[in-house]
Amino acid sequence: MSTTYIHIFGEIQTTIWGLTGRMRLHRMLSSAQQIQLVDDVEKIPAAANALFLNANFLFDARVLAALLSVDKKIALYSDEGCPAAIRTDGSYAPQLLRNLNNNKDQNYKFVLLTIPHIGLKDLKIDVQQNLKKKDPPYIFPVSEGNKFLLERELFSGSYKGVTDLVTKWVWPVPAFWVTQYCVRKGWQPNHVTYLSVILAIFAGLAFGTGFFATGLLMGWVMTFLDTVDGKLARVTVTSSRIGDVMDHGLDIIHPPLWYMAWGVGLIGTQYELSGLGFFMVLMFMGYVGGRLCEGAFQFWLASFDMFIWQKLDSFNRLITARRNPNMLFLTFGWFIERPDWGLLMVVFWHLISTAFLGWRVFLAWRTKQAGGALKSWLQDIDPVRDREMLAVRIFTRAPVDLRKPFPLA
Repeated sequence: MSTTYIHIFGEIQTTIWGLTGRMRLHRMLSSAQQIQLVDDVEKIPAAANALFLNANFLFDARVLAALLSVDKKIALYSDEGCPAAIRTDGSYAPQLLRNLNNNKDQNYKFVLLTIPHIGLKDLKIDVQQNLKKKDPPYIFPVSEGNKFLLERELFSGSYKGVTDLVTKWVWPVPAFWVTQYCVRKGWQPNHVTYLSVILAIFAGLAFGTGFFATGLLMGWVMTFLDTVDGKLARVTVTSSRIGDVMDHGLDIIHPPLWYMAWGVGLIGTQYELSGLGFFMVLMFMGYVGGRLCEGAFQFWLASFDMFIWQKLDSFNRLITARRNPNMLFLTFGWFIERPDWGLLMVVFWHLISTAFLGWRVFLAWRTKQAGGALKSWLQDIDPVRDREMLAVRIFTRAPVDLRKPFPLA
């Protein structure tokens, strides 16, 4: 695979989530393979691939990936008629740069007669497997006037399309403001993750000693921060291996320990459960079984997450036995002054959810055995064309018009 030489032009200093366009592009491209950033286009070999990126635009990461995979000359234009990216070769790069530098119009409305013009619709962009969604791709011009709207759009785009009901509908607005606060203070995603770890430990200790209200308060704050650290990492294009391992490791380990601690906290009270050990075994079986079903689906049956296989699976993800829905059960049990009932609801919901996931894995296996290739329902829909479908409205976002306000998720 040949190296693509990338030159970034455009000098606007407006920051989006603390980063100028040039800084953001550098971070987004840092993990790309077979690229080389160049300031002097004269150093680009004549036969090499060259990609000019306009730092005055906010780029969708999928657009950058598509541009890097294109093997022909193209000029990607925004709806405003401005070139956001130009794919050419080294022999034409110096002439192109002179054209850019000599252009006095700040909108870069020059004519590139020798390079075909394309729009976003001409790029092949598929489902975002890591975020379990299919949103319309974007390139937005950056200005002081639309700074706030762009920050909201970038934040909204950092959300998973398919997730639990609390993360999807309760956390977005407060998480936006807290993420902004973290950026202003210069806090890194790992700082938020460290605080989450501390709260997870102390919430478990509170549950285990019968201080359920205190534990729930710390637990809910921890689940909220678990949303914030991921969004902060995505909007600032900041990540680290240790942070990723800590975040995902914490997500996997702490929920069953919380439920077990809750059961221990009931011992010696009027709500002590007879056969607590048996119920904890059932809970662990349900928890591990659910994770095994998800792993079996993705590693043996399909290349995508099981919750985006069919619409039913996406709706199931809203309420399946993950931490946040289970926290609702525990909170309800505490609220009605029956913490034992809250724990029993968690146990039985694990078993019901895992049974449902097992059934879905079995159906997927039968489908594949019958010769039917598994594919995500998101691949067959268009977020604009199919807007009247309930699943499309819930799990995808419509294209954004920067002239109008839009929701956070």
